[in-house]
Amino acid sequence: MDKKPLRAGIALAGTTAAFYTFCTLLWVLAPTAFLSFMNSLFHGMDFSTMANSPQFSASGFLVALVVLSIWALGAGVFFSWLFNRLGR
Repeated sequence: MDKKPLRAGIALAGTTAAFYTFCTLLWVLAPTAFLSFMNSLFHGMDFSTMANSPQFSASGFLVALVVLSIWALGAGVFFSWLFNRLGR
């Protein structure tokens, strides 16, 4: 079954944007709990220095969101293209 590369790329970019937005929302609403979760998720690495970083900025969020979405679009298109080629 042939996958449509652009469609797959858009789906991955949309998923990445949604999850990045959700992650950012958690960080803004509950930074202490978020840092505790991140420390546990990454096997005890200390993310507490993030608490000393500059405050959240909408422009920083938007730049990261656009960059991640473009990267995900490219990764999704490439994955679908490669998937189609390997299936033949």
